[in-house]
Amino acid sequence: MCKCDPDYAEELRERYSQTVFPGYHMNKKHWNTVYVGRELQEKELKALIDHSYELVVQSLPRSVRNNINK
Repeated sequence: MCKCDPDYAEELRERYSQTVFPGYHMNKKHWNTVYVGRELQEKELKALIDHSYELVVQSLPRSVRNNINK
């Protein structure tokens, strides 16, 4: 499961129709279910994970973000 910018999420679902799907039991606008070992190369998968991590961290309260970065 990866969080994603809504426009980027749609783009990924169209480009990788056998790999990236709307998030199961999550807000389908922002979350994708991603199957490993299908269409995405390792480099692309890692970039998607990094993008997801950044979005999740940005949504945390500042005090929590500051503790993560220590």
